[in-house]
Amino acid sequence: MATLELNAPSGRSEVGHRLLEAVPGLTSWTLLLAPAWVSIVTGAMGLDGAYWIAVAILAFDCYWLVRSLFVITNIYRTWFRLRHAMATDWLAKCEEPVGEGRPQPLDYYHLAIIPTYTEPYHVLQETVRAIADAAYPTERKLVAVITRETDEAGWGHVARLREEFGSRLAAFYHVKDPLEPGIVIGKSAAMNWGGRWMHQVLLDEGYDPSLVLVTDLDSDYRVHRQYLPWVSYHHAREEDRDCVLWQPVPLFHNNIWRVPTAVRVMSASTTQWQMYLHSRPARLVAFSSYTCSLKFVHDAGYWDKDVIPEDSRFYWKAFFSFGTRFRVKPLYLPLYGDSPTGRDYAAAHLSQYNQIKRWAWGITDIPYVLERLFGHAEIPLRARLRRFFNLYVNHVNWVFLPVLLMFGASMPIWVSTDFSLTTFGENVWGLSTAIVTCTLATVVALIYLEARMLPPKPKEWSLPRRLVAHLQYFAYPAVGLVLSVIPALEAHTRLLFGQYLEYKITEKGV
Repeated sequence: MATLELNAPSGRSEVGHRLLEAVPGLTSWTLLLAPAWVSIVTGAMGLDGAYWIAVAILAFDCYWLVRSLFVITNIYRTWFRLRHAMATDWLAKCEEPVGEGRPQPLDYYHLAIIPTYTEPYHVLQETVRAIADAAYPTERKLVAVITRETDEAGWGHVARLREEFGSRLAAFYHVKDPLEPGIVIGKSAAMNWGGRWMHQVLLDEGYDPSLVLVTDLDSDYRVHRQYLPWVSYHHAREEDRDCVLWQPVPLFHNNIWRVPTAVRVMSASTTQWQMYLHSRPARLVAFSSYTCSLKFVHDAGYWDKDVIPEDSRFYWKAFFSFGTRFRVKPLYLPLYGDSPTGRDYAAAHLSQYNQIKRWAWGITDIPYVLERLFGHAEIPLRARLRRFFNLYVNHVNWVFLPVLLMFGASMPIWVSTDFSLTTFGENVWGLSTAIVTCTLATVVALIYLEARMLPPKPKEWSLPRRLVAHLQYFAYPAVGLVLSVIPALEAHTRLLFGQYLEYKITEKGV
């Protein structure tokens, strides 16, 4: 696993900023250490305190069962919309006129900006091939690959890509990132340089930024064949289109049968959560790769060059730039990506762990937002508070809720050991376990859905191995604890103590 350099962002030593950075970590650890303080707080209540905590735990378990059914129902809604979109000829629909005073769908150019470092050529090759194969006019497709100025191996890859696919694109650009002083080297800084560079180049070449749709494309992501015309068709019909960001569904299926079981489980859960969010657009946030106009990118101030979480930070920059005009809208087509892998079995799990930790480092958005939350009176306070609440609760719940669900039934005993001698106390554990088991059983619906979505299993796999592959998702409680909760908690703790995360490349396509 290659480790990139880290330059500490400016202003980190400021006391006020450090206090804001400490808030989410303190919240997470306060909740996780509840066994140490809940007995003190409720000690005077004795059995009554334990009783009401037991009631609260059972109520939470019931809520989580109902919520699981709600989430699964909405995941299926998204799946049906995905199937419909994948089966539609969106290029033909782009021929339908939009109306007076609006750009027509086929007026748009599509620019894919692909930052890369140490990515194998065959991975980049398939990413660019998918764009070249997309159902959209060749003269409207643009590709820009970002490499470092010093990355001579990357230069060679770009030259080979241009030779192979240049004739199938309107233009192929090689963006050489000089690694400006003061940046945190990683995807966000690369996109900052690449976005600014491409904006100037396209202006010089006579392009209208509002007619160039930019896809921030991870180097292992392959667009669906209908992706470009889908975006053009819907973007042309948006009223305030230069304040809209389109978020597709990531499917980590490119190498899904070549990664360990635990990695497959985490990849599936990430996809399913994104599918659920597509049914709740008000909660949808930029994730990994997405599309918006070049004018949007310029007006929002490009990506930050001193952060690691490029996608969520770009979301918040756009929100504070455009206010309630800014919307993240679901794009009902998949992007096909690689699941994390590595040189060996252990390295693959470490790669997955580091990827989740990097995603959880989005918790650094909390101090960023807090510093700006009350400084934008042009944005309704309710809108600011609602979005911040979702941000804060999502990151804290990432760590706390799975632990509460798995171990919450023991909390009444921590308050009063005598509670276990009561009839209710004897039954709490059994009731909680039964409800949690019912909640876990809902995974059967997700197993069926995943079987419909996944590519065919390798032909050489035996029948027992094929069957076991479907049952692997029952391992999510244990897998999620190790590969989701713990890396997220590490991210929270690092920020709490000012131990800033180093950007690590997720190995894929090995």
